[in-house]
Amino acid sequence: MAGNEWINGYLEAILDSGAAAIDDQSPSPVNLRERGHFNPTKYFVEEVVTGVDETDLHRTWIQVVATRNTQERSSRLENMCWRIWHLARRKKQLEWEDFQRMANRRLEREQGRRDATEDMSEDLSEGEKGDTLGELTLSETPRQKFQRNLSGLEVWSDDNKGKKLYIVLISLHGLVRGENMELGCDSDTGGQVKYVVELSRALAMMPGVYRVDLFTRQVSSPDVDWSYGEPTEMLTSGSYDGDGNDVGESSGAYIIRIPCGPRDKYLHKELLWPYIQEFVDGALAHILNMSRVLGEQIGGGQPVWPYVIHGHYADAGDSAALLSGALNVPMVLTGHSLGRNKLEQLLKQGRQSKEDINTTYKIMRRIEAEELSLDAAELVITSTKQEIDEQWGLYDGFDVKLEKVLRARARRGVNCHGRYMPRMVVIPPGMDFSSVVIQEDTVEAEGELATLVGTDGSSPRAVPPIWSEVMRFLTNPHKPMILALSRPDPKKNITTLLKAFGECRPLRELANLVLIMGNRDDIEEMSAGNANVLTTVLKMIDKYDLYGQVAYPKHHKQSDVPDIYRLAAKMKGVFINPALVEPFGLTLIEAAAHGLPMVATKNGGPVDIHRALNNGLLVDPHDYKAIADALLNLVAEKNLWLDCRKNGWRNIHLFSWPEHCRTYLTRVAACRMRHPQWQTDTPLEDMAAEESLGDSLKDVQDTSLRLSVDGEKCSLNGSLEKNPTELQKVAAGKDDPELQDQVNWILNKIKKPVVDVQEADPTKKQLENAVNTSSKYPMLRRRRRLFVIAVDCYNNDGYPDRKILQVIQETFKAVRSDSQISRFSGFALSTAMPVSEVLEFLKSGKIQPADFDALICSSGSEVYYPGSYQCMDDGGKLCPDPDYTSHIDYRWGCDGLKRTIEKLMSSQDAKGSGLIQEDVKSSNAHCVSYMVKASTKAKRVDDLRQKLRMRGLRCHLMYCRNSSRMQIIPLLASRSQALRYLFVRWGLNVANMFVILGETGDTDYEELISGSHKTVIMKGAVEKGSEELLRTAGSYQKDDIVPGESPLRAYASKPTAAEISNALKAVFRSHSGMR
Repeated sequence: MAGNEWINGYLEAILDSGAAAIDDQSPSPVNLRERGHFNPTKYFVEEVVTGVDETDLHRTWIQVVATRNTQERSSRLENMCWRIWHLARRKKQLEWEDFQRMANRRLEREQGRRDATEDMSEDLSEGEKGDTLGELTLSETPRQKFQRNLSGLEVWSDDNKGKKLYIVLISLHGLVRGENMELGCDSDTGGQVKYVVELSRALAMMPGVYRVDLFTRQVSSPDVDWSYGEPTEMLTSGSYDGDGNDVGESSGAYIIRIPCGPRDKYLHKELLWPYIQEFVDGALAHILNMSRVLGEQIGGGQPVWPYVIHGHYADAGDSAALLSGALNVPMVLTGHSLGRNKLEQLLKQGRQSKEDINTTYKIMRRIEAEELSLDAAELVITSTKQEIDEQWGLYDGFDVKLEKVLRARARRGVNCHGRYMPRMVVIPPGMDFSSVVIQEDTVEAEGELATLVGTDGSSPRAVPPIWSEVMRFLTNPHKPMILALSRPDPKKNITTLLKAFGECRPLRELANLVLIMGNRDDIEEMSAGNANVLTTVLKMIDKYDLYGQVAYPKHHKQSDVPDIYRLAAKMKGVFINPALVEPFGLTLIEAAAHGLPMVATKNGGPVDIHRALNNGLLVDPHDYKAIADALLNLVAEKNLWLDCRKNGWRNIHLFSWPEHCRTYLTRVAACRMRHPQWQTDTPLEDMAAEESLGDSLKDVQDTSLRLSVDGEKCSLNGSLEKNPTELQKVAAGKDDPELQDQVNWILNKIKKPVVDVQEADPTKKQLENAVNTSSKYPMLRRRRRLFVIAVDCYNNDGYPDRKILQVIQETFKAVRSDSQISRFSGFALSTAMPVSEVLEFLKSGKIQPADFDALICSSGSEVYYPGSYQCMDDGGKLCPDPDYTSHIDYRWGCDGLKRTIEKLMSSQDAKGSGLIQEDVKSSNAHCVSYMVKASTKAKRVDDLRQKLRMRGLRCHLMYCRNSSRMQIIPLLASRSQALRYLFVRWGLNVANMFVILGETGDTDYEELISGSHKTVIMKGAVEKGSEELLRTAGSYQKDDIVPGESPLRAYASKPTAAEISNALKAVFRSHSGMR
């Protein structure tokens, strides 16, 4: 009955604290952002629910009922016991639901693997079957493991000095700066911040690396230091190399802060999701500008594109995926901590439902960002092999077995049918050893220790302030020090460590315990989870009477951390990390570098660290007796302590930053290198000639020159809106010699031969006339603004509604009503329709294709320039931009996708009649289009995307045209990414684009709202879209993609020129107020 006595004690404590916090249905979720008083009731309830068996609870309830009396306290105790028992039963129900969900997921994964194997019809070779050679074996030494991991790869060396690479890192959340990092000030500013800053510095020092940019969010809030609002911060200057040679003014490592979201607010990472696309657009603008600058310095006038874009954590991974797609450069991902793993751990605790977890942590949006990152990543860097097997293995986009098969096939040159899995590699984080001072075990060192605390009769010598701060807690500071350094997070398991120390009398007599638990001013102002831990720590210190034996200072600076390690090493202490699960354990490496043996959790990264360093003991973090025994062994056994200390020093170089960066660059160099390459080059001299041509034509227009052609009066304007044949007639005339000279000069600038346009089809003739008489290159490169019409208005059969024509015409009127705006503005049409249908539809509304600078067709799989004769074949037909076509071809597996989609959709239809039918007319080389026969039975986008990922297929899938079509396009293609391509290709900043939408649209509608462009939403223009087919229940929500309110968004009450003009003015004013 001891267990029941324990329960009874907790119940009495709950009763004393007030039982109002107990909920009849489910425990209240702990909000890490919650500010306020510590709630002991919630703490005790969670302890009872998670720490005892249901039968014990029931036995306690029976006992209370049997012994109750008329007193109110007994009745309340009975009622409370029943309610907590109900919570425990609810916990078991959640665990059962979680078990069923995981079982279904395993079945789906196995089915996906079987389908992929069937499609790849060739039998597995012996090489594929035995591809497990890449797995690490426990018998290898750390050096052997490193050498074999890089076998077959050219290890990065000083021979690469001449490369001059530009590397982009992204770490979006938290407070990031180079000096005096405020680590631990909140849950977003922790080890990741330190890691990315040190990685940036270390990479910038590597041979062949010219510049490293670390992107983060700019925070100009009065709640944080002013330094986080600075646009740029230099981490290292690379102006001179080790030999003193000047290497360039822009070299080195820099923090680049990009504004996104509210300018005056610091946002926690859970609230940043709607602003990801705005961050991407700002980062893209910086990269393009920096590429040009570096091109002038080291690229011989050609842009120097990023060598790699590396995202850290889910939000930065999402950003890196979009940037990588826009620039067509390789992407690398480091997860740091993973959403699916966190979700599984929280569900196993049974304290919160999946809905509560999603509300608190935005966990489903985070998981989708990680899946998107896997879609785009060439390489995923992990700290441990356990992270690959047990954490990334939970994701749809990664299957360990399928990845090995695909890698083996790719190595042999065998077709993978469009399937792809990113490569996972283990590269332990590096460490800066510059502050480490190796301390020898000498008599002098013992004497120094005596004078350190002033016990030898002399005055205490000057010591680091943090030493004094720690030692003021301790009655006998001479004793060995057990050091724990972490946030007061429940996952860090500090309370179990304190219990181990308090329960083991020999350990208490032999050593002191020092707990460095972040920084705090007032426990009541801390987040609920951290406050719970700290309050429990204080109570346990009192319970075990550990005063004078435990130190727990309130404050320390990041610069104090090396001094803390040094103090523990001088005291012949031990470092402990008792976390329930530790993804890596950077503090273990730091401690080893300072000569401290370790005791660490056996769950996660410490296993790999211990294997490499062999400098301590691993323990079960739930077993407080095992923790106490391990600490006592290391502290009491001097020979064991010395052996562990020396072992740590012997192999610590494997975790240095130079070693990390060498392995990192070696791995990145093995990726498929990509960067923007234009088949249709744009020579600078041609651009200059066209500028002069435009100026000349403008002069002609200003003098009101009128040409009479076939009895019609037509103007000759800046876009050269006449056929060269007609201009030649004018040049051959003799009425005006000055005019003839001007026209002859214009004709000499046009290099395209005159095309015979005598065709039967008048639409084709008009199109060819407009194209052949326009400039060689698209007018986009000379536009200052672009108005993109993307209104998805279709009837029930998916045919375009004439409202679109009205929106186009009224938008033209609204923009052209202001001569100053219209002079530098262009138009684009963005639609799910194929180009043939677009041209036919525009013809029905008597709208010329040449009125648009760009046509983005087939949901973003093709881009056309009606105003440029470069995008027209010899037969007079519009051709898609070949550069965009090659740009989006990455990881496009058309045939494999077709087979899989048809199989998935037919398996859903029990009658076998088929829910979809291929729409050949709407398909093209990079767009597979299907007619949807019954949209009510169609699978949701996220459901289909999950199944495709499990089969190794990467693409962009959407429903469009009022749910009548389903279209699959390449991963790098979309209507929103096409706008970024126009920025990269023609220099028209996305921030100068205006996107005109309806209130709903295709399933890619949300992507078009977010970003740094301005958005005008036309009310009443679109009655029904396809968004209902986007997500399944339990997925992330629209609010996780689109900001609730934004100064970049305005509304037009109806599709008229006046309303559109007012909306444009409103968004102009709001945007100006942001600056």
